[in-house]
Amino acid sequence: MGHLQLWLPVLAGLTGILAQEDLYRKVFVFRKDPSDAYVVLRAQLEQPLHNFTVCLRSYTDLSRPHSLFSYATKAQDNEILLFKPKPEEYRFYVGGKFVTFRVPEGRRDWEHVCASWESATGIAEFWLNGKPWPRKGLQRGYTVGTTAAILLGQDQDSFGGGFDLYNSFSGELTDVYLWDTGLSPDKMRAAFLSLRLPPALLAWKSLSYEVKGDVVVKPRLREALGS
Repeated sequence: MGHLQLWLPVLAGLTGILAQEDLYRKVFVFRKDPSDAYVVLRAQLEQPLHNFTVCLRSYTDLSRPHSLFSYATKAQDNEILLFKPKPEEYRFYVGGKFVTFRVPEGRRDWEHVCASWESATGIAEFWLNGKPWPRKGLQRGYTVGTTAAILLGQDQDSFGGGFDLYNSFSGELTDVYLWDTGLSPDKMRAAFLSLRLPPALLAWKSLSYEVKGDVVVKPRLREALGS
């Protein structure tokens, strides 16, 4: 597994506060719709990714397109992207290409998603609320670059910027993780149930982040299923 160099907590001027903390049972509340706000996740990857898994939990009443997790490099703005164009569809991007997973329209409740990918086979997995969807093929042989800008709540059309406000997220995000490996089915279900998880490149319980704009960290109002 690659190593992660975390930034120490420091003040970052008037634009936000760089913090590292355990966010267990807390959420990021993106208060406005549409919004120019986002959260930067601080990580320095030491080697390119040949495999990865990203998981998060979201709660929103949006029906328009919105970005959940955006990992961009200078060479590719959609290096990794979890994007929801409409309530019954998720798009999972790797290296600028995507596959679509059609899902039941949400009941205005928490939705937990995990997406994983492996270069050797090009297999993309998608799990919704602890249940796997049929696997699909995506970018076999590709390598995900390092020196990344990793954002929650906006879709990067350039490295660290180029936002379309009408693709912004509004609502609540929590339980964000990124691993440099494909999780086993047992670990995928453990992520949904908020059980013990393997060490991660980005982990909700030791997250290094910086808030940009109107995003507030608050206790979770009600428990998501399984948490």
